[in-house]
Amino acid sequence: MVNPRPEQEALQNGYFLDLVLGSEDVEAFLADLAAFSAEGLSHPDSTVFCGITVLRRKKAATAASSDDRAQAMDELQNDFEGPCLTAMDKLTSVLVPDLLKEHRWPEYVAAASHHGLRSILSVPLLVEGDTRAALNLYSERINAFSELDIERAEVFASHASKSLRLALKIAQLSDARNDLAAAMQSRTVIDLAVGAIMAQNKCSQDEAFTILRTASSNRNIKLRHLAKSIIAAVSSGSVTTHFEE
Repeated sequence: MVNPRPEQEALQNGYFLDLVLGSEDVEAFLADLAAFSAEGLSHPDSTVFCGITVLRRKKAATAASSDDRAQAMDELQNDFEGPCLTAMDKLTSVLVPDLLKEHRWPEYVAAASHHGLRSILSVPLLVEGDTRAALNLYSERINAFSELDIERAEVFASHASKSLRLALKIAQLSDARNDLAAAMQSRTVIDLAVGAIMAQNKCSQDEAFTILRTASSNRNIKLRHLAKSIIAAVSSGSVTTHFEE
């Protein structure tokens, strides 16, 4: 097993942490990580291109790459089973020494063989829950990844995984905060509309809400959109909530 020296490991982990803290969102973090991975895992005589794919529950696949061809190769796996999805499912590295001689994923190979990349190494990134991720390395050379390269990539991926988990946790907290703020804003608009209906119809809050919900159903309009239109009709200006940051 290839282990980096302690000072190298500390520098690498520190750089990964800087990537997380300096990125606006997960997509930006993955783009920086893909570029850093390609640079760090290339040889002077063998350039490596990198793609990173993350599959999150209830989220579209997120992909980042250091090169247009790496991005195209990763995106193909949204349509075809390939080394990336296999690495995610099996949680083990998957090597393709020569794409043109590969028989495990015929549809993927047929689609991917026109991009000029011959060797592929997919290494799973260990995340949590239903999320799956992989670091995908590509080379124009046949047999570009030796056993030593595979071990280096796996060590690299193990450290990158920690930062990816942190980036995803931050994203989840941000999503939860945004969802809560949106729900509170929507609830406030609905409550204001209910109040307007109560005033107009001299009815109780429950009766007003029933009127609003029935109108929403009959008109096939979302409740909050109908509520906004009611507030706009009875107010002289725009109505704002108090949940903005």
